[in-house]
Amino acid sequence: MSSGLYSTDKKDFDKTLDYERIKPYGDTMNDGKVQLSFTLPLPDGDRACEAAKILAKKMGLQEPNVAFHNALDDNFTFFVVYGNTSYEVDYNSIKVQSVDVDKMSMEDINTYIKSNIKRKVVVLGASTGSDAHTVGIDAIMNMKGYAGHYGLERYEMLEAYNLGSQVPNEEFIKKAIELKADVLLVSQTVTQKNIHIQNLTELVELLEAEGIRHKIILVCGGPRITHELAKELGYDAGFGPGKYADDVAAFAVTEMVNRKLL
Repeated sequence: MSSGLYSTDKKDFDKTLDYERIKPYGDTMNDGKVQLSFTLPLPDGDRACEAAKILAKKMGLQEPNVAFHNALDDNFTFFVVYGNTSYEVDYNSIKVQSVDVDKMSMEDINTYIKSNIKRKVVVLGASTGSDAHTVGIDAIMNMKGYAGHYGLERYEMLEAYNLGSQVPNEEFIKKAIELKADVLLVSQTVTQKNIHIQNLTELVELLEAEGIRHKIILVCGGPRITHELAKELGYDAGFGPGKYADDVAAFAVTEMVNRKLL
C-alpha cells in the first residue's frame, strides 16, 4: 500500500501504447520527458540558468529544470535542461525514404559478385572537400571495419581504395577514372553551414561534366546524411548513422546488376 508523492502502485502509471499518439519516454510510458543540451553566449551563473529555462519554455518544454550547467569559458555556458512536452507524433502516418535492399553478409556479397558480376568490383572512398575527418570512411573501408562489421578492404571480390580526408572533388574523380572505379563512396562528417550539401552537389556536377555519372554507383554517408537527401542531390543512395560496410556493399553490387553496369 502506498500514497502521495512516493506512490509506487503500478496502476498509477499509464502503460498504454498508442502508435497514433507517440510521446517521448523518460521514466514511464507517455510522460513526455525530454532532455536538451545547448550553449548560450552568457557567463555561468543564476541569471544564465534562468535564461536557459525561459528558452526551454519557449521551445515548448513544460516545467523545465537545468539538470547541468558548466562554464566553457568566461562568456559561454553549456546547459542540459530536463522537462516534458505535450506534443505527440502519429507514427503510423510516417513515410520515410530508405535504401531498399536485402541484408547480406560479407560471404553473401562475395558469392553474389562471383555469380552476377563475375569480376572484382572497384570501390573508391574518401572524405572529400575540406572535411578532415576519416572516422566514417575508415569504418566502411578499412579491413577491421567497425562494431563487428568488416570493412570493404577485407572482401574477397572488392578492390577497395581509401583515399582518406580532404580530397578535392577533382582529385577524387581523377583517381576514379584512373582506377576505373565502379563505386564511389563519399563521407561527410563536418557539416557546419551545410557545407556538405555544397560539396556533394559539386561532385555530382563534376561527374556529369566528365560524362561518367551514369557509369558509376555514387553513394554518400555521414551524421546528417539521409537517403532522401542523397537522392535529392543526385546520388544513388545515402547512409546515415547505424549503417555498416555490408549495408553499403549490398546496395552497391545489387544496384550494379540492376543497372547492368557489369
